[in-house]
Amino acid sequence: MVKKDVKSLKLAKQGKQRIEWADKDMLVLNLIRERFKKQKPLKGVKMAACLHVTAETANLMRTLKAGGAEVALCASNPLSTQDDVAASLVSDYGISVFAINAENRATYYKHLNQAVDMKPIITMDDGADLVSLLHSKRVKDTKRVVGGTEETTTGVIRLKALASEGKLLYPIVAVNDAETKHFFDNRYGTGQSTIDGIIRATDMLLAGKNVVVAGYGWCGRGFANKARGMGANVIVTEIDDVKALEAVMDGFSVMPMNKAASVGDLFVTLTGDMHVVDTAHFKKMKSGAMVCNSGHFDLEINVTGLNKIAKSKKNVKPFVDEYTLSGNKKVYVLAEGRLINLAAAEGHPASVMDMSFANQALSSEYVIKNYKKLNDEVYTVPEAIDKNIAKLKLKSMGISIDKLTPEQEKYLSSWEVGT
Repeated sequence: MVKKDVKSLKLAKQGKQRIEWADKDMLVLNLIRERFKKQKPLKGVKMAACLHVTAETANLMRTLKAGGAEVALCASNPLSTQDDVAASLVSDYGISVFAINAENRATYYKHLNQAVDMKPIITMDDGADLVSLLHSKRVKDTKRVVGGTEETTTGVIRLKALASEGKLLYPIVAVNDAETKHFFDNRYGTGQSTIDGIIRATDMLLAGKNVVVAGYGWCGRGFANKARGMGANVIVTEIDDVKALEAVMDGFSVMPMNKAASVGDLFVTLTGDMHVVDTAHFKKMKSGAMVCNSGHFDLEINVTGLNKIAKSKKNVKPFVDEYTLSGNKKVYVLAEGRLINLAAAEGHPASVMDMSFANQALSSEYVIKNYKKLNDEVYTVPEAIDKNIAKLKLKSMGISIDKLTPEQEKYLSSWEVGT
């Protein structure tokens, strides 16, 4: 039975158009969907997915259903839901959805619980909120769960911490660690969509601005390079010596956040950690500075602390809150500190999410086929799946590559031939 808690089913027509528009750029997922229709590898499998409810995610849900799964979808971020897409998934595709854009905290967790109420045996996460719920307040429900997948760096960090304490109750495949996910989704997807969200929210000119990028992981690399391409003066803050050195060698300025705070015009957090921009940093910022997050949780920016030190706060335009500090200094927080690329824009391009969600679909199939052999650990996506997705992506783009000759293969596997 299809269950729902969405804004309005009247939005379904527009949502279907959006889903179909994204689908034309998700050619790898299309190929997987066609195979799933024939083979039904997920037949009878109940799945709960806590993901951003977007057109791209809708096409993943369609693929899982084509494979025989019974899917329930809830949002992984209160501001990222596309209400028309949620309506279409229910009305046009018969998929249970519990998600409403801008839902409050109570509703957000109600929706998580409604997804778990569907009695899933596989979970699919973007940030590990579903897994966290199952490991805290719904522990009994983990007995039926045979495995899960995780989409994000933040989620993988949380799950590895759980596993290291011996508290992870079922195996998880870290989709984020697949090369065809983080090399592309995190770098190219986050880079472009973060720029898109910032410009839509503020209409600011990036050229000539001092843009502070907190974190030089794959997401940080992607955004830093896109910002430089727009003419910004990019400053990187890091806690990792190797990544900091890499940022320097890539041509960026590197300094501590305490120093960057006084020179930055725009601050973007992409770390997965908490209070990367803290109250001490807000006090050092120049009037007019803008702050946003493209990591995961809104904790990256200490908005609670900012509220305490601010003399006043007002919303000056959609996704822009103005905080007035002592001395009449103005600081602006975008999208309440939540994901700017999904709150103020539409998230990653479909062609990038194509590979990420191909990993999700094939990792779910892998879990169902192999869960009896898996321990309660965090696993990397099998190399064979990763390489297959890369091969399918190249095929969909009409690109062919060289193959080793027998002579070359022999040379690479031998030691006898030298200079």
